[in-house]
Amino acid sequence: MKYSTHLFGAILATSLAFAGTANAEVKIALDSPPSMEGSGSYVWAHTFNTYLNEHGIEAKEYQRGALGGDDELFDQVSQGLLEVSLSPLGIVGSLDKTIFGLRLPYFFKDQAEVDHALNEGGMMAKINAATTPKGVRVISVNTVGQATGIFNTKKPVKSVADMTGLRMRALDESQIDLYKAWGASGTIVSWAEVPNALQTGVADGYLNPAFVPLLFGHTDFIKFYTDAGVAPSLRITIVSEDWYQGLSKEDRATVDDATAAATAANRKWLGTQDAVLGKLEAAGVAIERLDQAARDEFRAASAPAYEGGVLTAEQITEWETAKGM
Repeated sequence: MKYSTHLFGAILATSLAFAGTANAEVKIALDSPPSMEGSGSYVWAHTFNTYLNEHGIEAKEYQRGALGGDDELFDQVSQGLLEVSLSPLGIVGSLDKTIFGLRLPYFFKDQAEVDHALNEGGMMAKINAATTPKGVRVISVNTVGQATGIFNTKKPVKSVADMTGLRMRALDESQIDLYKAWGASGTIVSWAEVPNALQTGVADGYLNPAFVPLLFGHTDFIKFYTDAGVAPSLRITIVSEDWYQGLSKEDRATVDDATAAATAANRKWLGTQDAVLGKLEAAGVAIERLDQAARDEFRAASAPAYEGGVLTAEQITEWETAKGM
């Protein structure tokens, strides 16, 4: 009887601890300054946070860096210590490389084609089939602006030839390979170190959507932007799979509805971004708008990203099929 009493007490304590975890505040780690005008990521996060709080789930936003860097946040999510994180697209690439299809240069026509591939084409489900067994669920792919272009501190870039001599900040080795294919070089620099790298010459530029220097205050040293339309500007929202599966049926439905509302708000925000180029020019950044011939040249030079790149030929074919082409 004594053994049974102790066993029941242990089970009850465990159950109460789990219930307390399930009902605790939902922490949302932001990845950008809290600007509803300038940050598509924040539009997503704030809409998600607001929806949860309005529908009975207590949630709180945490400023970028408050809970750790991107790698630390990823570890916390996978271990069930953090519920929600706005994160870099490739952060789940360590679990499965399928998601890197979203970074293929000159592959997607527009955001609608991305959404079709993810949803109707089944690629979101395929990504999660590989990541959820390891504790991480991707609940949304978020646009953070118009397709990526080329920023630098040194010179106008009007063609692939103009990339020669530039050393670009890279996210990872695959982006370094892309820069090399364009005739430039790359160096991996954490985002926190980018301003210093650009001002000291460690890096001469980066590949990002047009709003980035405005949002992060880089226009004092970024002076040239090429509207190259390289790839969709995307981030992801990841959640703890343990947390998600531990929710009640009703709360999980609320989280799913909050995700849908946040994603809809994020896509609506994208439609406001046509004015960004004018804001860049007003801030003193010279803009080059590539004609179709120059875009075709960049697309042709990007071939190594498709041939022997991060993805296999079979994975690229999966993405092609998912687009509905």
